[in-house]
Amino acid sequence: MTEPTLHAAGDDARAAPPPAPPLPLPDAGADDDLGFGRVAAQQVRGRFLARDGTPLSRKYGLGPQRAERFYLRALAARWPALLGWTSATILLLNGAFALAFVSLGDGAIAGSESLGLDDPFFRAFAFSVGIFTTTGIGSMHAVGSAANWLVVIESLVGPLTLLGTGGILVARLTRPRMRVEFSESAIVAPYEGGRGLMFRMVNASPGELSDVRVRVNLIRFELLDGVRQRNFHQLELERDSVEFFTLHWTVVHPITASSPLRGVTPEQLAADEAELVILVSAHEETFATRVTARTSYTWEDVRWDTKFASIFTSAPDGVIAIDVERLSRTEPLPEGSTARPAALEGAALQ
Repeated sequence: MTEPTLHAAGDDARAAPPPAPPLPLPDAGADDDLGFGRVAAQQVRGRFLARDGTPLSRKYGLGPQRAERFYLRALAARWPALLGWTSATILLLNGAFALAFVSLGDGAIAGSESLGLDDPFFRAFAFSVGIFTTTGIGSMHAVGSAANWLVVIESLVGPLTLLGTGGILVARLTRPRMRVEFSESAIVAPYEGGRGLMFRMVNASPGELSDVRVRVNLIRFELLDGVRQRNFHQLELERDSVEFFTLHWTVVHPITASSPLRGVTPEQLAADEAELVILVSAHEETFATRVTARTSYTWEDVRWDTKFASIFTSAPDGVIAIDVERLSRTEPLPEGSTARPAALEGAALQ
C-alpha cells in the first residue's frame, strides 16, 4: 500500500528542474474557511491548531468550566501521568484528614492498641484510609463529636473521589480513539519531475484502522486586489484515502501549475504566515466506529531541500516492516533543489 507513496516521497526522485518566475496567486474567494468564519479569520494572529491538534481559539461567557476541562485533560493524559496524579491526590487527601484527626489530640481515635500503631500520625493515616476507601477500620473508632464529624465528611469525600476516578478509568478504556504520530516536519521534496509538499504519519496504536481519509488545508495571507487577507485552500493530494493503514503513509500534495503553492519559496511562505491544517479520519475496528486526529504545521515546520529517508527495515521472518523511530528522518539535497520553483509549475500558463 505505501510503497508507491514512499517512492513519491523522493527516495529515488530526480533533481528539480531550473526555477521559473513567480506566478500570480489563484483566486481563493470560493474556498472553505474550515468553520472559523472569514471575518474572524482575518483577525487571528498565530496558528489555528497546536501540533497535538488542540484548537487555539477561546470562548468567553461560559464560565471557567474547570470540571469539564479537568475531565478532558484526564482523558487525554498518558497512563503513567494519570495513575501518578491519581495516587498522589488520594494520598494527599488521606494525609490531610490524618492531620485533622491528629490535631484533635490522642483521644480522638481509640482502639488502636491491639494493632500496634504507636505513631499518632500513622495511626490517624491508617484510620483515614479505612474510612476513605470503605475497606474498614478494624477495632479503631472515633471519639468525640469533632472526630465523628470528620468521619462523616470523609465517608462522603472518599467514595465520591473513588467513584469519579473509576469513571475516568472506565471512560478511557471504552473511549474509541486513534493514536496517529506525524512527522516532526513537513517537507518540500522532489516529486514527479517537480516538487511536492509531504508529511508522514503512522498508526501508533495496536488496533487496526481502515478506510483512512485525510484532508490538508492551507491557510495563508495573500495579496488580492491590493488587500492582504487570509485565505483557505484545500490542497489536492496524490491520494486522499487508503483502505488499510497497517504501516505508514506519506501524504503528498503535488505542486503543479494548478496548486495554490505554485511558485512558492521559503521566504514567501514565511511572509504569508502559512499554516497547514490536517484532519485524518478512519474506521477504528476495535469499537467499529469512526475516529479522527488533527495536527498542523506552520511555515516554520516546513523543511526545504530535503527528502524523507527510507523507513523500511528488515524483520527476522522476512515480513515487511518499518521502524517508527525513522518517521521524521530526512536526507539533505543540494541547496536550491526544492527551495526554488520547478519549471512545470508554470507550464499551464505559458
